[in-house]
This record gives sequence, C-alpha cells and structure tokens, in this order.
Amino acid sequence: MTAPFRALPNKDPAVEVERRADGTIVLRNPHPMDDPHVNVIAPLRQWAEEVPDRSWLVERGADGDWVHLTYKEANEQVNAVAQALLDRGMGLGGQNHGPVMILSGNSIDHAVMTYGAILAGVAVAPVSRSYSLMSADFAKLKYVFELVEPKMVFVQDGQMFGPALEALALEGVEVVYVKNPPRGHDATPFQEFLDTAPMGDVERSYAALTFDTVAKYLFTSGSTGMPKAVINTHRMMCVNAAMGRSLLNEEGRAEVPVIINWLPWNHTFGGNSVLNGILSAGGTFYLDDGLPIPGMFERTIRNLKEVSPTTYSNVPAAFATLIPELEKDDELAASLFKNLKSLSYGGAALAQDLYDRLQAVAVRITGHRIPFLTGYGATETAPVVTTVYWATERMGLLGLPVPGVELKLVPKGEKFEVRVRGENITPGYHKRDDLTEQAFDEEGFYSLGDAAKFLDPEDPVQGLVFDGRVAEDFKLDTGTWVSAGRLRVQAVEASGGLMQDALVAGLDRAYIGILGFPNFAACRDLMEDQDAEPEDIVVNEKVLGRIAEGLKRHNDGHPGSSTRVGRALLMAEPPSMDAGEITDKGYVNQSTSLERRKALVEKLYTDPPGNDIIAL
Repeated sequence: MTAPFRALPNKDPAVEVERRADGTIVLRNPHPMDDPHVNVIAPLRQWAEEVPDRSWLVERGADGDWVHLTYKEANEQVNAVAQALLDRGMGLGGQNHGPVMILSGNSIDHAVMTYGAILAGVAVAPVSRSYSLMSADFAKLKYVFELVEPKMVFVQDGQMFGPALEALALEGVEVVYVKNPPRGHDATPFQEFLDTAPMGDVERSYAALTFDTVAKYLFTSGSTGMPKAVINTHRMMCVNAAMGRSLLNEEGRAEVPVIINWLPWNHTFGGNSVLNGILSAGGTFYLDDGLPIPGMFERTIRNLKEVSPTTYSNVPAAFATLIPELEKDDELAASLFKNLKSLSYGGAALAQDLYDRLQAVAVRITGHRIPFLTGYGATETAPVVTTVYWATERMGLLGLPVPGVELKLVPKGEKFEVRVRGENITPGYHKRDDLTEQAFDEEGFYSLGDAAKFLDPEDPVQGLVFDGRVAEDFKLDTGTWVSAGRLRVQAVEASGGLMQDALVAGLDRAYIGILGFPNFAACRDLMEDQDAEPEDIVVNEKVLGRIAEGLKRHNDGHPGSSTRVGRALLMAEPPSMDAGEITDKGYVNQSTSLERRKALVEKLYTDPPGNDIIAL
C-alpha cells in the first residue's frame, strides 16, 4: 500500500547494543525513562484534583445507557472502600491483614474495590472467571484460594458465583456482593463500603504505601499446571506505566487517551497495561461488554459505533472477527477510525492478511493507514518489556526494549533466550521460593522462556521477532530439530486467515503435523454460511482445500524436513484456559495442549488418513 500512515505521537525507535565475548547480547533503550508515580493511587488523586469532572470509567447501565464515573467520584469511592477495609483491620499492620479475592468480570465496582484495597495496603487477587463459571470441579479456584488465604471475597453477582462460593472454605472470610446476595451465605452489600465515611486512617494508609508494598497477586499457569501467584508491587506497576509514557513525544503527552476494551483484569495485559495504564495517563476507559465470540460480538459492534477511541487494542482472534464487519459497515469503520492514532494487538502475532484487509478499510475511510503497535512481556514483568512504537508493515515483531529495562539475549544452541532486568520485574512467586530462585539467573535477569532474534542482524533498530519457546523445539525421528514456535507462526500465516493458532506435532515422527485452531468467523465467510457449526467447519471441503493450498505454497518455499508440513487437521474445540492450554502471555501452551489432545495427534498420523485430514 502506498497511502501514508497517520502520524504517531511517539519518539523514534532507538536501541543500544552491547555484545559480550560469550555471544550474549544486551539491549537497552537510550530514551530516558519518565519519573514514575510514587504509588498506584497517586495518579487517581492527581487527576481528581486537576480534572475532577473527566470520566475515568464508563460502562453500560442496566437500561443500556452509558454510566460515567468521574475521577472526583472515583477518588471519593476509593477512599470510602479503603476506610471500610481499615475498619475491619485489613490494612497494613492490621490484625485481619490479608488479600481480597475478586470473582468478577470487568466493572466499575470491580475497579473501585481494587483501588480501594490497594489504598488500604491490601493486595487484591483477581481470579479468572473461567475458574468460577466454566469449571466442573473448581480445582484451580480452590487452589488459588488456599494459596493466598484471602480475608475477603468480592463478587459482582452473588447468585452467578454462588456455586463457586459453595466450593470454598469461607469460615472467617467475609463475602461482599454488588447485586443478588448469595444463597446460604452471610454477605455484605458493596453499597455499605461506598457509604463509609473516610477518616484520617485513609491518609495514614496512603502515606504508608511504599514501592515494595504488594498491590496484586496475579495468577499464571504457564507450563506448570496449577497457577502461580505472581507478586505485583507498586514499584512494578508504577514503573511499567512510566516506561510506556517515556516513548511519547510532546503531542502524545498532551493528548487525553480514550479507549474501549474488554480484556479481563485478572490478566496482566488487561489489569495492568490497560486499566492501570489509562489511570496513569488520566484517560477515559469505556468498558466493552462484548466478547469476540458468537452472540457477544454484536455488543462490541454497538459500542464501537458509539465510542471513537484514540487507540484500540485487542487480540488477533478479535480482529479476525472485527475486520469482516468493518469491510461491510462504513458507519462502524467511520466511528472506529475517526480519532484513532494507532491500533495494537497482543498475545499472538497478527496474520499479515488481516493487517492488509484492515488497512484497506482504513485507507478507504480516512485516506491513511493506521499504525499497528504491539507489546511483549509477562505477568512477572508488569507486563511490557519490549514494544513496537513506530509505524511498520511487518506484523509479528516483538519490537525494542522500553526505557528502563535491560534485555539480555543468551545463546541457547541456534537460538537466543530472552531474559530481562528492571524495576518492573516481580520479586517472586507467593509462597514459592523454589520457583522464584529458578526464574532468575546469576545477574538477576528474569528468564521469560522465549527465544528471539533480530529482524535484520545488520540493523538492530528494526526490532526483534519471536523465535519460539526455548523448551518447545523437538526432533523428528531423523534427529532433525524443529523450531515449533517459528513454524506455528508460518502455518497460521499460510492459512490465509482461516486458522487463528496452531499446534505443531512431530516429536519422534517422520514428518511435521499441524493441529489448527480455526478462525470460525473467516471460515463461515468462506463457506457463505454464518450458521455453520464448528463440527461442520473443520470438515468442510472448501475450508480444507483453501488451507491445503496455503500449506502447499509454504512447503514450496520451505522444502526441508524441519520446516515442511506433512499433514494438518482442524479442531472444533478452542484452547481451554481452564485446562492450562493458554499461558499468561496469551500463547497456546504447546506441550499441555498436545498432551490434552493426544488422541487427535494419533489421528493425524494414522494411515490411511481420514477425509478430514489435509495430506500434503
């Protein structure tokens, strides 16, 4: 495309490269890092003073209209909640000190509870809704409950979360609900917290907050099965927000960001990068009550027709659902692009064909392309350690380090393992000193377990690209190594948007096999059947034929046994977060997912292949 990009209010990309004798490479960003806020609550108080009537959070009310919470109102409510917690002895040094576990989707009340607890010096432990609402045995919910030993459980809807509450040993634990008191439990309405009059205790609590005070426990399963409680301090959250601000130029600093987002706050991306990031910047956050799934995405479309964000962030699967709507609905496209400076994605690489299709709509509506940005990190890094903060046509970049972190690339065979050091890194895992010790090297760098390489080794400023998980590579029966992470990205790219992710199989086999997670929306468009069920999509001849064509082109360019795909199979069941198939960074956990779906792996390699197998 030849249309110009909309100008980004960001500084130019830059990197300092230190090359050590042992082959290790250390990267730093030469742009100075901004001074961070003194604690997580400081920006709320700042904006309540400077722009009291500006909306911080906006959500749909029961009548469908937007309900606004201004910075002044939010500050008052957060103070009230903090006082209510201090009255219960839950603050720093209190006799009943302990975290608040949050069982809730995103909501204004959820945010007020979160920041009220943090102001009182009480850590919050937001838990994935899937642990409470999509689990048969509540095993992970019970595990994290016993791990952090909360003194209070907050639920948005007492009846919705009633079965989950029944599974917990709640003796001595106060249950707080926003609506619908849970049956069979003594519970406190959240309104009582909001009606509490703040006293001098709140100011003493604020003054006692330090950079080392624990603000959150965020849970991540990764490859270990049961969740780990990652300690998130005020230092981590404040510093990471400052790192992002450091990349803005003067125009960017003057702009008031407006976002609309659904990403869950129990996850570091949604809870820290998005929610805490918009608070730090003094922006306005519209809570998207939609999801990128059938029956829910209509809400996102409605919201985007009413809200014109300055930046829009989502996961690639959601963009795959959104782009067809933008292509056929000019009203939607005009609203989205009206004030948009940038788009961003995270969790996985955005397919190049989706990028091209979205930019075609943007050019048709605005005459400009919209820069696509992205970030990379983990729950342990608060989360962002690298970011793409410049306009590029290349999707899948990890970018360059943000100011204030050091990124170390350590040679591991043919790959470079990514390690990071900075004030945004967790001090460790709650009650797991063994895991904490294993996570850091002798120089204090945290190991993310990923591999990365330069897009252009001769020009490091073009950034890094993901090179797979260090532990995911495997050998074929010939002894040839396969780079699973790299091939996964290539296979998804080759599908032309029909797969949103994939598993790479072939350990001790003669050839590589792909288990694909379909992009159901794109498949239905190709089939011209919007009501097609997943079980019908994964065997559809048109879908399988189109993917086969793409994989054949891939094989033509990658004929070696370590890169050539022999067979492929589409799966009707998406990856399950409850089963540990999704890591905290949003990646599909290859080892866990392949083990869980080993029957499909066997089917993939059975001779003769079935009609639903793409045999190349």
